Amino acid sequence: MRHKYTTPGIVLARSPLSEAGMLVTLLTPELGLIRARAEGLRKSGAKLAHALQTLNESELMLVRGKEGWRLTGAVLAQDRFGMLSRSARIRSARVASLLLRLVRGEASDPQLHQLFMEFVCALPGLSPEDEDSAESLIALRLLSALGVDAGSEPPEGYGVDAFSYALENRKDLIVRINRGILASGL
Repeated sequence: MRHKYTTPGIVLARSPLSEAGMLVTLLTPELGLIRARAEGLRKSGAKLAHALQTLNESELMLVRGKEGWRLTGAVLAQDRFGMLSRSARIRSARVASLLLRLVRGEASDPQLHQLFMEFVCALPGLSPEDEDSAESLIALRLLSALGVDAGSEPPEGYGVDAFSYALENRKDLIVRINRGILASGL
């Protein structure tokens, strides 16, 4: 009998896998970044469809098999997608895409989940200028967490101090982000 894992997680991406199945990329605090098969997700009226929409935070039930992870259940905890404006969704998608590019395979680093969740939770209600600063900050923090940025850490969180730091050092942050991406080999 296989062990069932129950963990909170956020859906970063989905891609078709079979006629009715999907490959769902999840970011969890305990298991890290994983990809799991979700059978029947593409059928109309699928029970797990709402809980497994991109950027939704859910309580996930997973089983590890010989061919990888399989989703056996999901309960929606927070509809993050619905809470975000169109521009915030685009920024979240870019950050998720960056994270997926930087992390090949699976990674069990709980800091990645914490950083991404802080970013997504901070986005609602930010001005477009602050959204831009938040995107730069999260990109730099992810690169630092993955060990491809050795520069000084910006102020924590997404408050006034962090945004003023990002605005004052915008060119330097972009150079560091680009160097980090280049250093990662992508």
